[in-house]
Amino acid sequence: SEKAVSASGNTSASEDLGFLAVRTISFALIKTLYFCPMIHDSFTAKKVAEFLLQINAIKLEPKNPFTWASGWQSPIYCDNRIALSYPAIRNYLREQMAKQIEEIYGKPDAIAGVATGAIGLGALVAEQLNLPFVYVRPKPKAYGRQNQIEGWLEPNSTVVVIEDLISTGKSSLQAVDALRDFGANIKGMLAIFSYNFPVAQDNFELSKVQLNTLSNYEHLLEQALESGHINATDAELLKSWRLSPETWKP
Repeated sequence: SEKAVSASGNTSASEDLGFLAVRTISFALIKTLYFCPMIHDSFTAKKVAEFLLQINAIKLEPKNPFTWASGWQSPIYCDNRIALSYPAIRNYLREQMAKQIEEIYGKPDAIAGVATGAIGLGALVAEQLNLPFVYVRPKPKAYGRQNQIEGWLEPNSTVVVIEDLISTGKSSLQAVDALRDFGANIKGMLAIFSYNFPVAQDNFELSKVQLNTLSNYEHLLEQALESGHINATDAELLKSWRLSPETWKP
């Protein structure tokens, strides 16, 4: 990768990952429009956002919104599992997650993935760190051994949980509850992306779980605007959704 810093304090960088060339531009090192306590590395956050936009893992349609299962109209649709189909991107996500786990939480005894979206990525991260891996179902199976946690986990293990996407955090924290019921010590959760809904922050604080994400909604909008995926009018519509997603209309 190459970086350049201008006299105004802005930095631009390019990264060549084989078939993808990603460029993040005009990112201020000392001034930010958002307070993002869950983001460990803002430069990585924008790069991850660009990757997800390029492969259509994240789609932005502010004038033709999607309808979520909850009934909400949304100008964004996120399916990070698509990243697993792109070796260069999945390797980057694996490496960045492994790096941030060690920097933020310290190396745990095991990695747990939240089923089903984070099973693949969680296994990749565990491989990178040379750690045991388990995954957690939404609820125990109704047959066989009736497991909710699949794989072997030593009692009292320290665990970092991997997730692909954080919306309200409810399903992610159900996995944490299952691990805690088993006796695991949860060091934290690391996800690819978060919408940064206040309800998610409240839920994680209530459950006493530290949440960090590689990227989030604010960094996504900055990168999408700078790289031409959206225009200024689109950006305003996308920002308005984030303020009141349950009542938003285009």
